[in-house]
Parts: sequence; structure tokens; C-alpha cells
Amino acid sequence: MPDIASGDQETRNRALRASVLQALDGEPELGLSGPDREEFERRFDRHFPDLEQLFNSLYGSRGDWVEQLTALILECARSWEQRPAELKALDARREAEPDWFQSREMLGAVCYVDRYAGNLDAVRERIPYFEELGLTYLHLMPLFLAPEPNSDGGYAVSSYREVNPRLGTMEQLRDLAAELREHGISLVVDFIFNHTSNEHEWAKRAVAGEAEFEDYYWIFPDRTMPDAYERTVREIFPDDHPGSFVQLADGRWVWATFHTFQWDLNYSNPAVFRAMAAEMLFLANQGVEILRMDAVAFIWKQLGTACESLPQAHELLRAFNAVCRLAAPSLLFKSEAIVHPDEVVQYIDPAECQLSYNPLEMALTWEALATRDARLLSQALERRHNLPSGTAWVNYVRSHDDIGWTFADEDAAELGINGFDHRRFLNAFYVNRFPGSFARGVAFQDNPRTGDCRISGTTASLCGLEDGSPEAIRRILLVHSVAMSTGGIPLLYLGDEVGQLNDYSYGQEPGHEADSRWVHRPHLPAERYEHRNDPSTPEGAVYAGMRKMLEVRRRTPEFAGNRLVDFQTHNPHVLGYQRPGDQRPGDQRPGEASVVVVLANFGDSPQHVEAATLSGLGGTAVDLFTGARVPLSGGLTLEPQSFAWLRVEKP
Repeated sequence: MPDIASGDQETRNRALRASVLQALDGEPELGLSGPDREEFERRFDRHFPDLEQLFNSLYGSRGDWVEQLTALILECARSWEQRPAELKALDARREAEPDWFQSREMLGAVCYVDRYAGNLDAVRERIPYFEELGLTYLHLMPLFLAPEPNSDGGYAVSSYREVNPRLGTMEQLRDLAAELREHGISLVVDFIFNHTSNEHEWAKRAVAGEAEFEDYYWIFPDRTMPDAYERTVREIFPDDHPGSFVQLADGRWVWATFHTFQWDLNYSNPAVFRAMAAEMLFLANQGVEILRMDAVAFIWKQLGTACESLPQAHELLRAFNAVCRLAAPSLLFKSEAIVHPDEVVQYIDPAECQLSYNPLEMALTWEALATRDARLLSQALERRHNLPSGTAWVNYVRSHDDIGWTFADEDAAELGINGFDHRRFLNAFYVNRFPGSFARGVAFQDNPRTGDCRISGTTASLCGLEDGSPEAIRRILLVHSVAMSTGGIPLLYLGDEVGQLNDYSYGQEPGHEADSRWVHRPHLPAERYEHRNDPSTPEGAVYAGMRKMLEVRRRTPEFAGNRLVDFQTHNPHVLGYQRPGDQRPGDQRPGEASVVVVLANFGDSPQHVEAATLSGLGGTAVDLFTGARVPLSGGLTLEPQSFAWLRVEKP
């Protein structure tokens, strides 16, 4: 190989480009020619400079970094050559419409395959229902091969290329992805790339002493280096194991941030990057359109730091993105970063993670419901909601995981709230330890001594539906109205749209008894679905309310995109914000500008928004749910746990 590791970046790029193209020509079995070769070279010319710079930053101190990068590009070429024609057509459509995921018609849903449907073929049978609901995005929780009972709900992956046989096969997943795509639904899966199961082939070969695979993990012969790292690294699951390392049978120590059976990958080794890039591209070629990037904050380790959210973690994500732009251009990343709000937003970028969960909005929606005070949520929307162009939030009421109170203490302090005490109150409220609480949540990782815990529970149970009160249905619709109207992609946990309740029998299932999160991961509530079209039932009332919200959202141009403008209601119980209609000109009616004002009453009594507060909006507005004109000159009163979406047209 020519000496291309020296010289300025432009010289290196030219030399490496020539070297890679020569290597491609030297592999006739690759079969990359004609339009496919031209398209790959076009993408190579556009994205390689970024990839080279990132790879050099991460691995340039190694003598073999050029050879590793060249091998990576060849792997990208192989993956592109193998990419099915229908997915290349999808790539072209996405390139022509890069903001496709900003549509007001987007609706996401998430479920466990086995609990919601049984297996992959049964998920396919649910596609008519998905169309009825209006889904455009389906996230199937971890479904790859994982050991039982030590699977961590599927997050301890033994093979990224094998589906758990209880759920089906990779061929069935590929067929499901294709059928979903035919119906306008993008398949989303988890990419657990911080760690593997200790039963992954790489881990087994590392235990066996194969030097190549020992370097895939952080393995040390004694406690010297583990002790050094643990001086600055926090414990994540201390009940599972103290510190960040676990001891192997032969006396060595391996890094395990989360559970003893989940071993952290060593991304300081470029071979690990190449290996995981290959797994990523394999999944993209099966028809996966979005990867949920699990535990993004933990993927880079550096002695003397907390080993969380380091600059190299962002460089790794950008490098993975550049790889995808070469070989699977339409693939998007969604970040999962349950960290300080200031850190969450750092992962959201068109060149990093185009989508991100919005944990702050989720947590503060529940906070507002408990306190009947929307000020913290309003503050968060004002300060922390708007994102860079080309990105979007995924807004959710709840996920498969617990609810943690992720707000910033300094934000709370501005409102006279002590963060520590407030979290104790919220924990007590949502596990029904606070007088007057309507919630029926279950504590996760409860510490009675400190009052610290996180919250498990379905939306309906946390909103009080187990008591059968009408307020519960209003609360369920209220919290979903926020997720559906703040911008980005609203995400439903399937079953919540029919008011599914906690499953208190979760502890009877092997491997679940010590993890209360299974209380809100029930099996398909078939009977509730059967009643979804009967509005006289709780499930029918919830479903009808959800469907109406989604219908209104789809026909409201102002709800496209992510942009949100603050609106102070001067009433602590009432949340307010504006969705301006000028952020997507193609959706506008000619000659008109408009804004939708959203008001949501978290109080238990009627709340009035004064006329002076509404005076800047004009004299009347249109209620998007009824079509009626609403006079604003006398102010506006909202019933308890109710909301209004009002279009104000301006000259």
C-alpha cells in the first residue's frame, strides 16, 4: 500500500481514494460495476472526507489505521453491492425527500414481538390494524438471539444476525420489513452497540484466550486497571454488581457497565468499529430503516473520566453515520441517552443521530400531572425543545423502560423547587405512597431509606384507570395530547391506545421476578382491543380520543416539523405553546399565515386564561377538533384535564 498516512488531508484523501478504487478493481468477485459502481463512487467522493477525518481522529495514533480504513471502505462496497434493489430505490426516495420523518402524518408505535403478537408472522397479521391506527413507524423491541434468563429483555445480544428462534427467523424479519414498507411503515429495531452478551461468539473466543477477540473487550489480568477506571466511573446497577467490572472464571476482569453478562466493547480497537459497522449494514440490508442506538453515552472509555458522553462517543456516531451514507444511505439513527438534558441534545445532529427520544418532555409531563402545575414542563419546552434542522424528537408518554426524573436541578431551582425533595415526592406519588394519589405505579430499584426509585406502570394505571374514574380517561388523553402536538414523531406503546393496565402477574414469569418494569410490558390486551370501537367502555373512550387527535394532527399543516414557540398562559395549571405554520412553506395555504396555539389544563378544576393573555392572538380562533370559531376577547376557560388546539390566522 502506498504511503498515504502522511501529508495534508487533501493529499491523503486523493491518495486513499485512488488506493480504495484500485482495491475495488482488484476484487472482481465483488461485482460492483455499472450504475451501482458510479453511485458508490459518487457517495464515496461526498462522504469519504468526513469518514477519513473521523477515523484518523479516533485511530490515527495506530500504525495500521489506513489499512483498517481501507478494509472498512471495501466492506461498505460489498454491502452496497448486496443491497436489494428495492432498498436502493428507497435510498433514492429518501434522498429526494430528506425531511420525510418531519411529516405531520408520522406516527410511531413500539412493542415486544412475543408479548404483543407472539412471533414475527403474527406481527404481520396485525398490519391491517396498524393501518387503521395510522402507523408509519414500528419499533420492535430487542428480538435478536439472547441467552435466557440473562437476556436483560433482549439487550444482551448473542448474535446480531440471528433472530430469537421463539420469535422467528431473519428471513421472516426481512419479509416483515418488506410488507411494512409496502404499507408505508418503517421498521425500527434496537442496535445494542455498547456491549454484547457474554455468550456472543466474540466473547466466547475472548474467554478462550484468542488475542484478536480479547481486544474486542476491556479485559485485564488483575485489579490494577479496573481500580484505576472505577475511581471516576459511576455504578449503574450496583444491585447487580459493584463497580464496572466482573471477574472471569480464570481470574481476569472484564468491563460490564450494566449487567454481569453484558460486556462492553472496546472501540479503541478499530477492528471493533469495523465489526459493528458490518452488523449495522447487515441489518440495513434486511430492510431496517431506523436503528435505536442504545446507551450512546457509554461507548468510549478514557482513564480519569466518567467514561460517559466523551467527545469520541460523538465521533464514533458520526463515523458510523458516514459508513451508512456510503452503503445504506436511507438508514437513520435514533439516540437513547438518559442523561442530563444538556447532554441529550448533544447527540442530535443530522450527522450523528437524526432522531432522539425526548426523555425530559416525557418526565415533566408526568410531573405536571402529579403536581397539577405545568411550569417546569413549560420551561423545558421554551428552553430545550427546538432542535437543529434535519432532526426531530421522538415524543412519548412512556416507553418499555422506567420513568426517571431527568429534569435539571438548576432549572427546578429557578421555580423554587428543590430537585432532591421533588423527586422523592414524585416517586411517592406514582407508587401511591402519597395521600390522594390516583397513580398505581410500581417502584423500580426502590431504596426505602433514601426514597430514591424510578417508576414502572402503564399509562392507564399511572393515570388512575384502575379505579375506573372518568378523570383517568381525561388524564390519559391529556398526556398524549402533549406528545402529539409538540412536534416530531409521537410514539405510542402499543396497548396504551386502549387503556391497558398493569400486569401484576409479571413476577410469575422466569427471569422477570426481580424487574418491576415487566409490570408495564403486558401481553396483548385482546379483550380491550375488541371493545375499542365501543365508546361507552373505557378502552373505547381512550381509543376514540386518540384516533380523533391523530386525525386532527394529520390534517393540520402547523404540526409538521419540530419548531415550537413559547406561549405563557400566566396560569400555573395551564400549559401553553405555539406551533407556527410558516416553518414548512409547502404546506401553507397561499397568501395565509397561521399558528396553532395549544392549551392544556393539568388542573383538577376549570382554569381560565385571561383575555389580556390572549389579546395578541386576535379576536377569534378556530377549534381544530370541532371547527367552531372560538371568541378570545373574554378569555378562555378550560375544563379539568382538558386541552384545546386553536388555529389563529394572521394577515
